[in-house]
Amino acid sequence: MSFPGLKCAGWAALLLHLVLSQSPSDRIEFQLGRFQEVTLFENKTFDAFLWNIPEEVAFIIIQVHTKYIRTLLSFYKVPTGRTSISGQDPGLLRSLKPEENASIWHLRSLTGNTSATSVILPYYARDPVPGGCSSDSNLTDASVHLQYNLYEATISFAPASVGYASGSRSDQFRDCCYRGTVPPSCDYAGRGSRSRLQYDVYQYFLPETDMNEKDLFISLQKMAEVQQVEANGIKLFSLGAQDKASVAVSSIPGQGVIYNVIVKDPETNMSAAYTPAHMYGCSFTDKLDNCYTQKRTSTKVFFVSVGLVGLFVCFFGHRYLKTELFFMGFIFLGFLSFVLIVRLLVMDYDVVLGLVAVSGCVGGSLLVMCWWRSGSVAFCMMVIGLVLGYLLSSLIFFTPLGNIKVFNNDAVFWVTFASVTLLVPLVFFSFPRPLNITTCGFVGSYAVILAVHNFVYTSLAYITLNTLKRALNDNFNSAYTDVPFQMNDYILISVWVVLLVSGIVFQFHREKEQPLFPSNPYQTWKREKERRQTNVLDPSHHMPPIKDRVRSMLADVKQLFTKQQPAGEQTPLLL
Repeated sequence: MSFPGLKCAGWAALLLHLVLSQSPSDRIEFQLGRFQEVTLFENKTFDAFLWNIPEEVAFIIIQVHTKYIRTLLSFYKVPTGRTSISGQDPGLLRSLKPEENASIWHLRSLTGNTSATSVILPYYARDPVPGGCSSDSNLTDASVHLQYNLYEATISFAPASVGYASGSRSDQFRDCCYRGTVPPSCDYAGRGSRSRLQYDVYQYFLPETDMNEKDLFISLQKMAEVQQVEANGIKLFSLGAQDKASVAVSSIPGQGVIYNVIVKDPETNMSAAYTPAHMYGCSFTDKLDNCYTQKRTSTKVFFVSVGLVGLFVCFFGHRYLKTELFFMGFIFLGFLSFVLIVRLLVMDYDVVLGLVAVSGCVGGSLLVMCWWRSGSVAFCMMVIGLVLGYLLSSLIFFTPLGNIKVFNNDAVFWVTFASVTLLVPLVFFSFPRPLNITTCGFVGSYAVILAVHNFVYTSLAYITLNTLKRALNDNFNSAYTDVPFQMNDYILISVWVVLLVSGIVFQFHREKEQPLFPSNPYQTWKREKERRQTNVLDPSHHMPPIKDRVRSMLADVKQLFTKQQPAGEQTPLLL
């Protein structure tokens, strides 16, 4: 809404008339650079206005943020698709006319009543113009846009243009003279082109599992202006003007995160911030599997069961070898079956989890049967070594090494990942017992961490989840896989290290006087069977056939339901 022919006094008078003609309940007054919390109602339009804009301000960026309700922001009372912007973090840029010291715009909620926080930030003629080269709208879109799924989030933004003026910051008193000039060109030709601009993408994690609206609004204030973004955010990427204005990062369901982009002009040494955007990686409105109920009961039962067995294996796995073999076989085949089922079939999550549990039990049973029948230490330790190798390889790529650009190539990543995984059983091939005990400690203790993750959020779960996401999603290779490390993570790292070290030390101490591995279970069973058959002094030699024993057991059970007949005198005795 603009009136380019009006002088300052005429514009202010007309704007005052428009504002005062509205009901006080429909008006919202803002102050430049100050965050203000407002309450929006569904399908009710509010007129927002700003007074006393300094004449050196060349343009302003209007931001509105809600937790998850979509809001509409427009400079027109009756908005259209190409004259308005909507979302949970909409941002619009307004170029000011000469002698214009006030502005009015309109906002409303689209899907429900909600609280919102809003701010209007001033920028000057030499500052880059965020979204100044957006081509799909009549408005200047200064927003950061987020799209996410189970695996990744995509950050996109409209390219910026250079400032309305060039020169040093010492000429700031002349900024007012550039109001109303022709917007800078968006092509790449010429000294004043946008090809020199650079974009820095920043990330800021909210406290783990914290979905409080007030904390979100406070955190958004830390990511709105250039100085605050650089002080509080984590720099993820630096992009040039020729690069695609879109990057991918890992999506973490339930973890609040804020993203913003700073555009810099190296020639003038000026910068400007886009409108920050936030997400939680989940939906607040879905009736099933939303942000509050994303931890399914089936998942809890599954991982708690795995965690309890893992705790046992961590301390007693080598002594109770068949239990450990079943556990490792369960993990090995269960993981492979999950990847294949999800990639090849479309099924409900609980059905997939049930099939994974069945496949894991089959894998565990097969590994136990292999050991029982053949007693092959080499084969069983190869499978166990692969499980340990997978965990160690995932741990390596969980570190900043995993974000090295060369690993964006799937071939390089998977060859390196497989090499590290295979290296572990090969290195420990001549030391089967140390390999087995070490695997018990590492894998068993990590299973406990995964079980705890169902009740207390921890980023440690993404050691393996990031690899799993990459195996399931072809587009995950370019995603930045940074995760927050907060108090819960440091506590659970300590717990993991204590379980790992104590489990390994305990088992080495307990098994130091024992044979490396038990003898072949099948051969032991066969010798015992022959001994019982030939040794007449062995009580088992005289044991009845199984058919007779079953009949005897059934007769005993039948006796329990047979009523005893009374015997002797039937007449009560007289006293």
